[in-house]
Amino acid sequence: MGFLLTPRWLGINLFALVAIPACIWLGVWQLGRFEQRTHAGEHRSAAALAAADRSVPLAPLLKGADAQTVIASDVGREITFTGTYDTAHQLLVPQRTVDGKSGYYVLTPLRPQGGGLPVAVVRGWTASALSVPAAPTGLVDLRGRLQTSEDASTPEVISSGNLPAGQVGMISPSTLVNLLPYSVYDGWIALDPGKGGNGAADGTDGLTAVPTYQPSGGNGLTLQAFQNLGYTCQWFVFAGFVVFMWARFARRELELARDRALGLAGA
Repeated sequence: MGFLLTPRWLGINLFALVAIPACIWLGVWQLGRFEQRTHAGEHRSAAALAAADRSVPLAPLLKGADAQTVIASDVGREITFTGTYDTAHQLLVPQRTVDGKSGYYVLTPLRPQGGGLPVAVVRGWTASALSVPAAPTGLVDLRGRLQTSEDASTPEVISSGNLPAGQVGMISPSTLVNLLPYSVYDGWIALDPGKGGNGAADGTDGLTAVPTYQPSGGNGLTLQAFQNLGYTCQWFVFAGFVVFMWARFARRELELARDRALGLAGA
């Protein structure tokens, strides 16, 4: 093993002694960045859930970041609002599953008090299109959860094909504009049963509450986090490669030294 002390091998040894710890350190650093990003995502999700537990009026949200559409951090947020149902343009959303049963969402547009775009309000779910309770008339105080508009990737939507009159396959402005005489807000509201203001009827009697659909990507596993995880693996592979190559060169040097000792190779 005396060759390890030759000038050439002293350079190789020095490179290995520097490269291996450096690659391991960089890998650990990238792993730490991955954990920071995922924990940050978890903390944001927890903060969003905590915010959702506190009901807020809808009107101020529509004057802020949610003015054009429901932002991701407000999906599922519980809100209070007041308005008048447009019972003449009520729609059913078929093939929606709640508690393992297929049925219909009952969508009743609502004109907010004070003006602004009408909002698609899902009063609840029913198993039969023939047993839909009537929506209350006049001004109603409501409480529900904000939802993003659906698209073709949303579970259970019907994005193509003809449906019977009075039905819509996807809750979005692009589909409702063909069925309503006005445009609606880019988002919708799922009512919470029995939470109308002052105990008044809110239109949820006889209906089952619909679940909150949370878009993907809210658990902290972002593209940046996966990049950090990839870099972690990359640096650890580099460290292993340096160890492998050092061992391979050392083995080759030992074999050459043995062959020279046996006279099988030139000096």
